[in-house]
Amino acid sequence: MTHVENELNSQPECWTRAAEQAGRHRGALPEPGERVAVVGCGTSYFMAQAVAALREGAGQGETDAFAASEFPYGRSYDRVLALTRSGTTTEVLELLDRLSGRTRTTAVTADPHTPVVPAADDLVVLDFADERSVVQTRFATTALTLLRAHLGLHTDTVVADARTALATPLPEGLVACTQFTFLGRGWTVGLAQEAGLKMREASLSWTEAYPAMEYRHGPISVTTAGTATWMLGTAPDGLAEQVRATGGRWLQGALDPLAELVRIQRLAVAVAAARGLDPDRPRHLTRSVILAP
Repeated sequence: MTHVENELNSQPECWTRAAEQAGRHRGALPEPGERVAVVGCGTSYFMAQAVAALREGAGQGETDAFAASEFPYGRSYDRVLALTRSGTTTEVLELLDRLSGRTRTTAVTADPHTPVVPAADDLVVLDFADERSVVQTRFATTALTLLRAHLGLHTDTVVADARTALATPLPEGLVACTQFTFLGRGWTVGLAQEAGLKMREASLSWTEAYPAMEYRHGPISVTTAGTATWMLGTAPDGLAEQVRATGGRWLQGALDPLAELVRIQRLAVAVAAARGLDPDRPRHLTRSVILAP
């Protein structure tokens, strides 16, 4: 079994631990009413998108999400929340350095012995969710679970759905599809983006991701009999029928969207195996992007 498989299979336990620890980390996480920016790179950026939509939707305060390299330094925030598994990503460290003494910062990381520790004002360490793999699975979803619990949006049903996602066989014939599209609405747009990234990283698949209402504005034109379109969350009226009319395959997620992401992680590993690829050795990737000075 690959590192990716071992780690994605451990997610229900990691989520339970993160939810239990949310109260302990309350002082380090955004308070209601604060104007917040959530930042990250790659997978962490897509989790940031989900967190921002959840927090603002819960009435906790204006919340934006940015790739760390695209942060708008001219804007004013009460707090910047940085998600970084390794704690070594160059763009995140540079951002925290530039904000030092200007804006309060919090880092959520997996390793307490990395440069991000002294760089941030507040720190949350989820070392139990750290990973050996290059391809992120459990750290990203565990960090999101911690923040959902902090917002009062986590329930035991989410963990139960994750166990179902791990135990239930993938739909028959799905691995043979030649193109995969993931759709979301609200906070699940970030999850859809992350689903596409997992498929690209682990299995070199042709994948796309969009807000669900945008799919009819052009992207549906490439849908064919070899396309699988996977909806995370509630689909817009009529979209499933329009996708099926193209000859493409429609998959409606029935579990909590975060648990649906677990199913997609499994799909990425299955497609990699079918193509003779090793998901622990994704092409051209490293566990952390560290740029030379």
